[in-house]
Amino acid sequence: MLQPLSPIRTAALCLCVAVASAAAMASQAWLAAVAALLLVAAVAAVLFLTTRRVHKPLALADTADRVAARLVREFEEQGTGWFWQTDSDGNVTYLSAKVAAELDTPGAPAIGAAMTALFRVDTSTAETERTIAFHLASRTAFSNYSVRPAVAGKLDRWWSMSGRPITDVDGIFLGFIGNGSDLTERRRADAEIARLALFDSLTGLANRQRMRQWLDQTLAQASGARGTALFLLDLDRFKAVNDTLGHQTGDALLKQVAQRLVRAIGDSGLVGRLGGDEFKVILPGETNQDTLSSIARTVIDALSQPYSIDGSSISIGCSIGIALAPENGGDAETLVRNADLALYGAKGDGRGIHRFFKTAMLDGARSRKQIEDDLRNALAGDQFHVAYQPVVSTASERIVGYEALLRWEHPTRGLISPAEFVPVAEDCGLIEAIGEWVLRTACMEAATWPADVRVAVNVSPIQFANPALPTIVTSALAKSGIAPGRLELEITEGVFLDETTSSEQMFRTLKAIGVRLALDDFGTGYSSLGYLKKAPFDKIKIDQSFVRGAAMAGNRNAAIIRAIVTLADALGMETTAEGVETHDEIDLIRTLGCSHIQGWVYGKAAQPEEVRLQLAAQGGKALASGHRKSRPPRHAMIRTARIRVGEAIGEIRIRNMSPTGAMIDGIEVDGEAVGMDVMIELLENEMFAAKLRWAADGRAGLEFEQAFNMERLAAPMIAHPVRKTG
Repeated sequence: MLQPLSPIRTAALCLCVAVASAAAMASQAWLAAVAALLLVAAVAAVLFLTTRRVHKPLALADTADRVAARLVREFEEQGTGWFWQTDSDGNVTYLSAKVAAELDTPGAPAIGAAMTALFRVDTSTAETERTIAFHLASRTAFSNYSVRPAVAGKLDRWWSMSGRPITDVDGIFLGFIGNGSDLTERRRADAEIARLALFDSLTGLANRQRMRQWLDQTLAQASGARGTALFLLDLDRFKAVNDTLGHQTGDALLKQVAQRLVRAIGDSGLVGRLGGDEFKVILPGETNQDTLSSIARTVIDALSQPYSIDGSSISIGCSIGIALAPENGGDAETLVRNADLALYGAKGDGRGIHRFFKTAMLDGARSRKQIEDDLRNALAGDQFHVAYQPVVSTASERIVGYEALLRWEHPTRGLISPAEFVPVAEDCGLIEAIGEWVLRTACMEAATWPADVRVAVNVSPIQFANPALPTIVTSALAKSGIAPGRLELEITEGVFLDETTSSEQMFRTLKAIGVRLALDDFGTGYSSLGYLKKAPFDKIKIDQSFVRGAAMAGNRNAAIIRAIVTLADALGMETTAEGVETHDEIDLIRTLGCSHIQGWVYGKAAQPEEVRLQLAAQGGKALASGHRKSRPPRHAMIRTARIRVGEAIGEIRIRNMSPTGAMIDGIEVDGEAVGMDVMIELLENEMFAAKLRWAADGRAGLEFEQAFNMERLAAPMIAHPVRKTG
């Protein structure tokens, strides 16, 4: 920076010397010569000092420029920021090297290209390409615009860019200058956060929030002619997998379930996971029930096939509830609620099936809600009572015990069936309080009976899972004063769905108290018999579904009962046959070796006062009542049929019918015709042999020669002209 000043200094000194010399030569006096020399010296001094003062700030400015340039280069190379500049035509004159390298293409470098050819605003609006061009043309500043490369194949980058116009000292527009920063990693992080917010991290399926958004959009876009179907799925027996094999295995199973579900649905709809073992499927534009049933069966079949996880073969099932829009709801909330009710119905009907929503399901849900509300007041309002059904020894026909049965006398609805309110009590968490009340009440009542008469109390799986159950039992025994051996706890097979160490400990603790344990409803629930090796039961109760019809010819229930009795005898357990209603069933049960009988044949559940009378009468011996023989259930109907008696043919009406016979009317016969052979048209153009067993007041009873398959009645009959018998 010294060089530009050196010629000026030299020229000034030369000028002073020249002037001084000229003055001295002109005057030829020494005084003038001295004055001239002093002038030269003064000028030289001033020039020297001036030069020093100018040189110092220029040197400092030079150092600052170099530092600034170095810092800019460092920032561009190491940081996320960069700089750019254009000329007045909007062409790039400067661009940081790292950004230029990303935007360069063969034969078309970024430097010299138009800004609008390199960058576009990252937005979905129609003005995408015009936004930067607008600012360049209008010479207005912009700040923090999110931009992406406009160059094909380089769209995986995002930047934030700002710029302002620049002018010279005369106000002439020179172009734009600005800066930018890299947003790529932040955008990717934001995208990952958004993905996690809308997709399930375990399975990769859409999550609850995404499915709700998609359902809202689908319903909003659907026209009147274009409906939507919603599937809600719940895995059957998944909890048992989680509890027995661990959550890691459960997670692996859910991943495989998700993959199978996506394959089964294909391009028909969107699949999502709501959480746990619940899934949702949205099927836009599909409301045909036959098609949806086919899809549902495909899904159930796919998810029910065995899974292989870490060398273990695992089998689960799936239940599906289906709701249709707009028929079952035009908004997401209503549609989901109704699909959930349909799913509840599917699980209630046996699982592994699908059900479509019906209005009756909503009525049932409202009824359950009303029952739940009323249940919360029933216990405090003294609306419950306990009735007792006798258990009779097959050998002595004496009453050896009673089963305590809960009854609810509603103040406005009257007597409500336990089958209706007990499941609600289990769902809403009231069953433990109600169960404890029944236990204490039954023990107190049993204290008034003879010391050899037992009382049986049902214990739900929820009660059995409560660690406080032994304490509750001990307290009830202590307060009533009855011996532990007089209390029999009836437990269903449902407690074995979650076989754990705690359940085995519960069995041991209860047996240590001294109470008896009975396995209730045997054969209707959990399919494995392995638990009988571990659970210390004293009795097996044979479900009434096996007893009903066992005394009728051709029924295989008797063989099943015999097998159960043999199994119980081998394990040292007693057996009770439930639901016995006729005398011939008593004889059969005794012949098959059951030790006890329970059913209406020995009386319905009685009030405590009646129980005490029963035990006092006839030394506690039970008296059988009811029908002498079993008969098949009869189906009421009014059905037209033809009947042939000898050569005469006429038309009659069938009033009720069973596999073994029917009651008819529209026939005139006298008592002497009893025992007569007839032919009756039970199916169109098919006559079946029967015998007339009784006749009175235009009605008669027929006994079929061979048992009739009632399922064949699905075929419609054709009415024939009436021709009276002659």
